[in-house]
Amino acid sequence: MTTAPKTIKDVAKKLGISAATVSRALAGNPRISEDTRDRVVKMAQEVGYVPNRAAQSLVGGRSSGFVGLVLTDPGYGREDSYLGEFVAGLGLGLAENGIDLFLSMVPSGQSELSVIRNIVTARRADGLILGRTSEVDPRVDYLLDAGFPFVTHGRIADGSRPYTWIDTDGTAAFVEAFNLLYSLGHRRFALVTIAEPMTFRLHRTEGLQAAIQQKRDPSVSLEIATSARYDSDARHAAIRDLLTKPNRPTAVITLFDGLALSVLEVARDLGLSVPDDLSVIGFDNITSAAHARPSLTTFDSDTKEGARISAGMLARQIAAPAARQIETHLITPKLVLRGSHGPAAS
Repeated sequence: MTTAPKTIKDVAKKLGISAATVSRALAGNPRISEDTRDRVVKMAQEVGYVPNRAAQSLVGGRSSGFVGLVLTDPGYGREDSYLGEFVAGLGLGLAENGIDLFLSMVPSGQSELSVIRNIVTARRADGLILGRTSEVDPRVDYLLDAGFPFVTHGRIADGSRPYTWIDTDGTAAFVEAFNLLYSLGHRRFALVTIAEPMTFRLHRTEGLQAAIQQKRDPSVSLEIATSARYDSDARHAAIRDLLTKPNRPTAVITLFDGLALSVLEVARDLGLSVPDDLSVIGFDNITSAAHARPSLTTFDSDTKEGARISAGMLARQIAAPAARQIETHLITPKLVLRGSHGPAAS
């Protein structure tokens, strides 16, 4: 006859305390006294209760074996297939280093920073992956001050506090996009962007503006259409306003593919032919880009591989915390030529 596995309730009954207290003690909750935690651990061993790996390692004061990715709503990577590829690459890279990944959602009414603080203080993870990096990002300052291992996708604008990050070279990509369209004869340009102060917005915009300045061509003009990232109505209204101007642009470069697909949609509604009347270039090479009509010219930075690389960067931090090794990795995105850009030279 087999004996049923012991549970938290068995430990609690032996000690005369609640199961919730036992659970918190095994999870390393700082509100539980060290004496109570020691008694809980000892009793768990006596009755043969085996906590899950995360709780067991936290009690012992060792690493949890987990890395966290915090998701917000609306949140990181909601554009088509991006998040799936990112998580797949991250999970693969961590598995190669014997580390597991957990996803944490931000509850309604809480900030992402408060969730991160809870993860750090409760030692629920050995490190964190941060996405959606802003020009000024309090998450980075907090984790640097806490001495907690992390890697950001993207980087803050101020480089005075070195830390580990991975990013795509959006500046160079937008220079390349402009030069391609300029060589086709386009002179009236537009940038479709977002209102949120993400650093990738800054770098890509700077790349486009630098490319325009380098030509020193007074016939080149640039219109900028801006809307909140997840406000589809405002996005479409801004694009429609852009494309119905008396001297509308003939070439549109967008911050990412989701915006480019919206441009294709509005252009179609207005009876504009892409690429005959309007050239469009996106960024990210999401799955929908290849299936758009016409298919979208865009940039591919290999999201999955970038996430895998970031996992290795974080694993090295975790393995040697005293070394405080700083790594940076800048990915050169590849231009994927498809059907949405074309001649407008005449």
